[in-house]
Amino acid sequence: MKQVLTFAFIFFTFYTFGQVPSALTPAEKVYGLSKFWQEVNYNFVYLNKVDQQKWDSAYVSLIDKVQKTENDYEYYRLMKQFCAMLKDGHTNIDFPKHIQSKLLKTMFGEYRIFIENIEHKAIITHINPSKKDIIPPGSEIVAVNNLSVKEYLAQFVSPYISASTNHILEDMATIEMLQGFEGEQYKLKIKKPDSVMIELVVEHSRCSETAIYPSKNPTNNLLDLKWLDKQIAYLALNSFQDKSIDSLFLDKLPELYKAKAMIVDLRKNGGGDGEIGLEILKYLIPNKKVNGSKSRTRNHIATYKAWGEMTNPKDTTNNFEYRKAYLSYIGEYYYDFPNASRTLKTSHKRLKIPTVVLIGHNTASAAEDFLVYANKQPHFTKIGSPTFGSTGQPYSFSLPGGAQAQVCTKQDTYPDGTEFVGIGITPDIFVEQTLSDYLNNIDPVLESAIKFLNQKLE
Repeated sequence: MKQVLTFAFIFFTFYTFGQVPSALTPAEKVYGLSKFWQEVNYNFVYLNKVDQQKWDSAYVSLIDKVQKTENDYEYYRLMKQFCAMLKDGHTNIDFPKHIQSKLLKTMFGEYRIFIENIEHKAIITHINPSKKDIIPPGSEIVAVNNLSVKEYLAQFVSPYISASTNHILEDMATIEMLQGFEGEQYKLKIKKPDSVMIELVVEHSRCSETAIYPSKNPTNNLLDLKWLDKQIAYLALNSFQDKSIDSLFLDKLPELYKAKAMIVDLRKNGGGDGEIGLEILKYLIPNKKVNGSKSRTRNHIATYKAWGEMTNPKDTTNNFEYRKAYLSYIGEYYYDFPNASRTLKTSHKRLKIPTVVLIGHNTASAAEDFLVYANKQPHFTKIGSPTFGSTGQPYSFSLPGGAQAQVCTKQDTYPDGTEFVGIGITPDIFVEQTLSDYLNNIDPVLESAIKFLNQKLE
């Protein structure tokens, strides 16, 4: 029986859409939907993991629904929900700028509220100073609009977020939980750190108070170096977006030669260009050759697809040409990129000292590629929590109304084929910040790394 996936669009409570224009015509809405569906069918490398019948049924059901949307925001919410079916962090749809610029996340008039996922709870981590006694940092939002946080996220937030891993979906949904437009209200039930419960109704509007309590750290530098006890060097590599981090590292290299052990912190590194990270890694390992990700992309040969439609699967067992034709027909014929074995040349001395790499949920994309290259280095130990679990090569294209979409075209695995996309790269030693750690300003991941290296140096 043909399965039909029903899409239900649920309006945010108390919200009116008057401030969002309806610029797109019904024809443009159908075109945008069809464009995205087409590009996914043709280019999405993980299409083999998608229930094709549900995917196509959802597309058919949306043809009518998108035409009936009242404005561009409602339309793109449906589009984001459609995209989220693919469960991929490198495949997404971004709101047009004219919509994104009107969305508020932390501002509620007299309140500024910042939320993070800590121990699977929606924790208020920062507040404007004038309200710190009413909502102390560390308070937990336990209900929104008379629904538990878990129920509210499941209905109104998570279905519209594209993520490869459950832990990232939970993080992103928690952060975006109260995102909305000016005038939108939320009824919150909040448990303070002393367990006192309060109820509060907040409404989105611009907040004139710019200060945050506790004060947020300034913007992270590309690279930070400091010294810890027993000649342990702490090196934070916060992004591989900017190639200048390589020269910054080389400037610090003479100082790093004094270290007896090292901590490399990738917890804030959301990726960029894998080549940038590799230029640094080559000084931290003794190997002249390393193996990077095993990669593949879908291969399209139209005639093979035509032949495949007429091919009986049982005839493919001992016939390679029949097999290529059949795989093309079902969308699973791939081009394997040459093995990413790299020879790393340098005239500088390499460092081979006990090294801990700190990883976490925000270690993503090219930073995960860095970890794949560094895999099985005997002097490397990973401490922290699983990484973002998404990398690849997105194909970007425009949608009507100024929106941008991306579809992941390249699958990356460990050299032996072991998958980490959809899972995350797992630490050797699992350590995660608790609410108690947060309230006491403790970094248990860093503390565990220092303890581990001190034992190595004894």
